[in-house]
Amino acid sequence: MTDMSVNILLTVVVGALFASGVYLVLERSLTRILVGVLLISNGVNVLFLVASGPAGRSPLLGRNAPEDISDPLPQALVLTAIVITLGVSAFMLAMAYRSWQLNRHDDAQDDVEDALIRRRAERDEASASYDDSAGGTLDEEGSDTSDNGEDSADTGALTGNGPDSLRKGI
Repeated sequence: MTDMSVNILLTVVVGALFASGVYLVLERSLTRILVGVLLISNGVNVLFLVASGPAGRSPLLGRNAPEDISDPLPQALVLTAIVITLGVSAFMLAMAYRSWQLNRHDDAQDDVEDALIRRRAERDEASASYDDSAGGTLDEEGSDTSDNGEDSADTGALTGNGPDSLRKGI
């Protein structure tokens, strides 16, 4: 019979890798986000190996008893996760390099639509496409054709042309 005790040291390593990886993923720099993703993926790989149980003999059924062999499935999952991590890290490195070429920094940028939604939520107002009582009508493309100018002022502020530009910290 095999011993099914959990290795406490590897469990602490998994927790530390996950904690530091999540901390780095929440940063704005793409290189720190990349390192965080790599730490989390390594934590998942170690977690697979911890969850697979104790080490055993090679999984050749003709030479060893079935209860003494190790399970090959977690090892196959770890190899697959390594390949997926390589692809994700190559993609994120390409994004960070392109961001450095364009902006001379690799910070993740705010999405224009996210900022518009955030500002509308702060004012507790719904868009004209959602609220029929706003008096706005939509054309075939879904844009507001009302004369209140509210949406165009928001868009101007987001593109840097209005007084509440994103470049000023909104």
